[in-house]
Amino acid sequence: MKRLTFATLAAVALLAGCATPTPYQPLGAPTGVRGGFSEQQIERNRFRVMFAGNQFTSRQRVENYLLFRAAELTVQQGYDGFTLVDRNTDKHTTVQTYARPFAAGPWGYWGPSWRYYGRFGWRYWDPWGYDPFWADTVDINTIDRFEASAEIVMFKGPPKNARDFDAREVMRNLGPTIEPPAPPR
Repeated sequence: MKRLTFATLAAVALLAGCATPTPYQPLGAPTGVRGGFSEQQIERNRFRVMFAGNQFTSRQRVENYLLFRAAELTVQQGYDGFTLVDRNTDKHTTVQTYARPFAAGPWGYWGPSWRYYGRFGWRYWDPWGYDPFWADTVDINTIDRFEASAEIVMFKGPPKNARDFDAREVMRNLGPTIEPPAPPR
């Protein structure tokens, strides 16, 4: 009984690790979790900063990580603050359809049929009539991923207008919400 419980807990822990939001990490980090931040220098004090999340990362988290990275980069470059010159958040949606096991029914996969979105979600219609054993044989999975980018100009001294950010204050305010990658096992 103890072996079965241990095996079940191990399987649950393994699967839970796969379904986590993107941590605050460089893009392409070998953590096994998709997404992360990147930057490109355009001029001496001008950068393009990006953060891409996976399907478990909310839009708010992606935008917060982008601001945190902009602030962190500003401090690393020796500046006090930054101005958001341009900022975008893109939503990438992927729709996947899956036939359920035994979806072909006794007639095989050939035949006219339609999938449609009805009152109770995605449905499947077959002109040969309703079959209570083979109806609704399609699963639809919609995956949303967010990617935020901003062009920033860094400056020394205090912020002068509403589009200016104090980098250290941004890091202090957003720091508690930043989740670093899990340590390697």
